[in-house]
Amino acid sequence: MIQPDKNDADQVPRLLSPEMILHCDDQLLVLDKPSGLLSVPAKPPGPQDCLEARAKASYPDALLVHRLDMDTSGVMVFARTKLAQRHLNWQFERRQTGKTYVARVAGILEQDEGVVDLPLICDWPNRPLQMVCFERGKPALTEWRVLERESNATRLELRPRTGRSHQLRVHMLALGHPILGDNFYATGDALAAADRLQLHAQRLRMMHPDGGKWVEFEAPLPF
Repeated sequence: MIQPDKNDADQVPRLLSPEMILHCDDQLLVLDKPSGLLSVPAKPPGPQDCLEARAKASYPDALLVHRLDMDTSGVMVFARTKLAQRHLNWQFERRQTGKTYVARVAGILEQDEGVVDLPLICDWPNRPLQMVCFERGKPALTEWRVLERESNATRLELRPRTGRSHQLRVHMLALGHPILGDNFYATGDALAAADRLQLHAQRLRMMHPDGGKWVEFEAPLPF
């Protein structure tokens, strides 16, 4: 009997579990992506199991609109028609959507709220890491607000006004408060403080492709 390769599970499309489905209609499929799952397939021969593959296995008409980092959990929306995909892409490109994240960061922030306005660019020799660069970086803006102060950490609400790669992770690092469990940007106690990246896409607000009514979807906090 031929034994399956131990990596076969990463190559076979899986169905969505019921708890991952936040909303479904004839235009939208809204999912709660778990931390550790890719948004899209890795380059072969890397893992092909990802949220996009699972969405298509359960709903063959699902179309990708945006992505989350593998280690980030929370709300991701897929379109179910080409017209809906174009409508949603337009909203994301023009920053018409409202994104709200929750993060736990190292240390205590004294201010109750603030803004990080630092341009970002790929740290090319160390890609996929990003870095602050005032000469060549693209504008990046993050609003933050304290939700709770713990003994040696702070829970924050983060509202990115731009959509740069790793924006929230690098902006929190630049504040001197890396996100707990961040295996790219945290070190020492901040890295060891959590068994996963403490960053969650909690809410996503957008115009529904059918009629333009504002709708909001929320994924429960896993930490």
